[in-house]
Amino acid sequence: MKTRFLFPNVFKTIGWILLVAGIILWIYGLFFNDQIPFLNIKVFAIIDSTIFQPVKILSFIDHNITVDLMGILIITGAIFIAFSKEKYEDEYIGRIRLESLLWATYINYAILVFCILFIYGTSFFNVLIYNMVSLLIFFLIRFNLMLYKTKRQLKNEK
Repeated sequence: MKTRFLFPNVFKTIGWILLVAGIILWIYGLFFNDQIPFLNIKVFAIIDSTIFQPVKILSFIDHNITVDLMGILIITGAIFIAFSKEKYEDEYIGRIRLESLLWATYINYAILVFCILFIYGTSFFNVLIYNMVSLLIFFLIRFNLMLYKTKRQLKNEK
């Protein structure tokens, strides 16, 4: 099977490293409710709007990039893991990949609709943040679970 749009298998290892680093940053932020001090830098902002401050457009601002780095690491890592070729990529794995993506999309948007109906205020902002990565996480869980089940069935047949 020709898989033109998948990353080479080596990206899966790189993805796990990035994902784990992002999760460590996320856990650090959750438990210590803090940002890493040396990540305070001046960044270019297309728009910066802060409460009780005038809106800044196309300007450089002082910003701590801990949360930004965490998001980039988690999203990039999850994409590398999810869309890297398996060592032995065939039509069956391609079918599992497609079905897992479809299943993850259904689950992700069902949860999002539920949250739209029952979660309000600033708590909904957290829902939107987690929604950025939940599709990839649901896909990874389902895809790897299905691969595990398939490999287990093949071992039992031998």
